[in-house]
This record gives sequence, C-alpha cells and structure tokens, in this order.
Amino acid sequence: MRITLQEELDTLQASLSEEHQLVLRALRGSINSLRENDPELADEVIAFDDEVDALYLAIEQGIESLLARQTPVAVDLRFVLAVLHSNLHLERMADLCVTIAKLTKLAHGLPPDATLIEGFDEMASRAEEMIRIALDSFSNRDVAGAESLVALDELIDRANRRVAKHILELGGDPERREWGLRMLLISRCLERIGDHAVDIGEQVAYLVTGEFREFTDASHPERVDT
Repeated sequence: MRITLQEELDTLQASLSEEHQLVLRALRGSINSLRENDPELADEVIAFDDEVDALYLAIEQGIESLLARQTPVAVDLRFVLAVLHSNLHLERMADLCVTIAKLTKLAHGLPPDATLIEGFDEMASRAEEMIRIALDSFSNRDVAGAESLVALDELIDRANRRVAKHILELGGDPERREWGLRMLLISRCLERIGDHAVDIGEQVAYLVTGEFREFTDASHPERVDT
C-alpha cells in the first residue's frame, strides 16, 4: 500500500519530536555530570550522542526519500524544509552537550567554583525551556510562541556575560584559572544551544508565513558552530 504524503509528513514531525527529547536528555546529562563532577556520567553523555546522530540521519534520509517520491508544494514543502533545518539545529545542540561533557572530563580534579556551577544550572534550565518552546511552537505552528524565544535567549546571554565576568575575577591561581577557562567554553556552549533554539523558532515563522526572517540580529552575534 502506497504511503500518503500526509503520513510521511506526520512521521517527520514525530521523529523531530523524538529527537528533541533526546537532546533534552543529553543536556540534562551533561549538566548533571558537570554539577556532580562525574567523568563516568560525562562518558555516558558522549556515548549517547550516537543515538541522536542515528535519528538525525534517519530524518535526513526520510526527507530525501520523500522528495524523491512525493511532490510537496506550498506549506507542505515549507514544512519539509523547516524539518530539514530544525533537524540540523537539534543535532548541533547534542554536539554542544558532548562538548560540555568532554570539558567536564578535562576539568575533573580541578577545584570547582560554586557560583559558576549555580550559573550553569540557571543557563541549562533556560535552554531546556527554550528547546521545549521551540518544538511546541513547531508542532502547533505557533509564531508568537516562537518569537518569545528571543526574550528567553537574552536571559541566557546575560547569564553568559555574568559567567565571563566572574571567571575574570577568579584570580591568579593556575588551577583555578585553568578550570575557569574550561568553564568559559561550557558557558559558550550553553549560550549557543539557546541560539539554536531561536533558529528553530525562525523556521516556525517561515513555515507559517512563507517568509524567512531573523527574529533579531542580536541572537546571532557570530555564526561559529560547534
């Protein structure tokens, strides 16, 4: 029996929702490994990325197959393209979680700073909220919800700036300085996860309106991805 276009579109939507749950799991695991200074948990996060990559590839292949056999037009074509881009942003979020886990392993044994760990908890919570809103907005075609990501992203950006300021004030002890430099990279990873959520929000606006626009230039200060 021939699979209808709508069935294939529904499958893509379900796969994207599944991928977003995997990314949330990776983010929670990476921050837990940092908070608990647990290199074994960090290893689990790194290994778990294979599951995200497998689903990412399955979505890519599903899109390729759909385009080869079906002829989506108008909003259906926009949906396929939006899934294509959002899939990439989710995969990059998961890669950033792997980077956090690797930096946690490298910092193991160095003296931590409770203020920074608390700041990372805040940033990770904001990032989780943004990922959920981004995917809910995608599922519900909710442009207003997607646009709300900009304000949340600014909260992560502010936290990132506070982290950087605190690291600069850590003092001259070599071990604290080394730990601080690794934490600066972790802060940057969390800030980039927020940016990727905004990017998915922009795909929602494109899907609904047919016009692509960046919500704000401030959400993309750089286009350097991990």
